[in-house]
Amino acid sequence: MIKHIVMWRVKGTDEGQDPKESTKIMKEKLESLIGKIEGLVSLQVGINQNPGAEAYDITLITEHLTWDALQFYQDHPLHKEAGKFIGSVKKARAAVDFEF
Repeated sequence: MIKHIVMWRVKGTDEGQDPKESTKIMKEKLESLIGKIEGLVSLQVGINQNPGAEAYDITLITEHLTWDALQFYQDHPLHKEAGKFIGSVKKARAAVDFEF
């Protein structure tokens, strides 16, 4: 099994964005992928409640059957569609993938 974890910081009001609305829409778009992409075993999205300066705003955790299944997920048109919105509101991104 492969675990894929991504964290984002979103643009703030000083950059013309509403960060609470952005994270809400990101969560909805990502959760809409559940059950629609083969090889995607689980998907969780959490909006951060920690106000710390080093904290990220939203996190995605997915599990995939294989490395190929992760790649299939990343290349899938529905994932790419969600990514367009995320790309428009993200300030920073960090990711890690590992086998367990």
